[in-house]
Amino acid sequence: MSDLKYWVAFNQIPGIGRARFSLLEKCFPSMEQAWSASPSQLKAAGLDARTIDSILELRPRIVPDAEVERLERCRVQALTWNDPAFPRRLKEIYDVPPVLYVKGDITPDDEWAIAVVGTRHATMYGREATQQIVSQLVRNHITVVSGLARGIDSIAHRAALDAGGRTIAVFGCGLDVIYPAENARLAQEIAEHGALVSDYPLGARPKAQNFPLRNRIMSGMSLGVLVTESGASGGALITARFALEQNREVFAIPGSIFSVQSRGTNRLVQEGAKLVNDVSDILEELNLTMIPQQLELAPPPAPVDQIEALLLQQLSRQPTHIDQVCRQSRLPIATVSGTLALMELKGMVRQLGGMNYVLAQEMRTRS
Repeated sequence: MSDLKYWVAFNQIPGIGRARFSLLEKCFPSMEQAWSASPSQLKAAGLDARTIDSILELRPRIVPDAEVERLERCRVQALTWNDPAFPRRLKEIYDVPPVLYVKGDITPDDEWAIAVVGTRHATMYGREATQQIVSQLVRNHITVVSGLARGIDSIAHRAALDAGGRTIAVFGCGLDVIYPAENARLAQEIAEHGALVSDYPLGARPKAQNFPLRNRIMSGMSLGVLVTESGASGGALITARFALEQNREVFAIPGSIFSVQSRGTNRLVQEGAKLVNDVSDILEELNLTMIPQQLELAPPPAPVDQIEALLLQQLSRQPTHIDQVCRQSRLPIATVSGTLALMELKGMVRQLGGMNYVLAQEMRTRS
């Protein structure tokens, strides 16, 4: 697309979004002609004085060819809303981004996507619930979309990758700026097994006001939004509101009435969000139950001795600390620790961190 570099150039100018791109596209034969337009021509196109001043101020500093070369160096592709590769579902939303930057690949399979979001301060319950539901989504060939933030977002991306699935991370900054920085390795893996996307140009810093707005892309690319754990306010609930505005489904995993991190999800359920106990609740609501390879629970491996059998009796899907397992089983810590380690290798139990264990819910598929 020969006009692409001018779309990219205009996207560098603050204040030029969906409405003003539409005016430029309507009033000029090409973005190249719009880029070189005079102030009077820009005014005739319907642009306001402040936007015209911004264009006149920044246009001399922006070299369209250099911007495209910069994208190529960073292995980032720019898609306009006219590009056939632009995500189809994202085109449906009101505030569609005129330019979408992509690192990695967006495939037709990604039309079957669920956004998974939640608090940055995940509890063990939120972590376990997210990992379980995401792994089930992946096994049903659902792409997982999230925002690379600390907490539930990062857990969702990691769970999708660990399950061998596709995942997409939506940035609130340029794709050459990894935020938070500790997720650099995770971002690289996502680009290799999915995509990093943003409507912010390269070099854009992660400003606080960017993140609520980018959430419209997370919900817009998805069939629905699943909030696995959220406080009474925050980005996850903003994403849920965008989903409702975009006629997307909203799902929520309920939590304890005593948990601060479940106040948001419990309120969503009160307000009509679909309560999720397992992946079937999502698949049925979205009419996806005919997707091949539906899940069913596989029986856990049988204990090989009385010690394993005794330890299994002390565990459930709720996290249990190893000290409590020792007290209840009346076994020495060395015996319990060593046996649980072997049981984890067999897929019988999982350690959530901090020496807390749960029964593993191993899954298998059927055709």
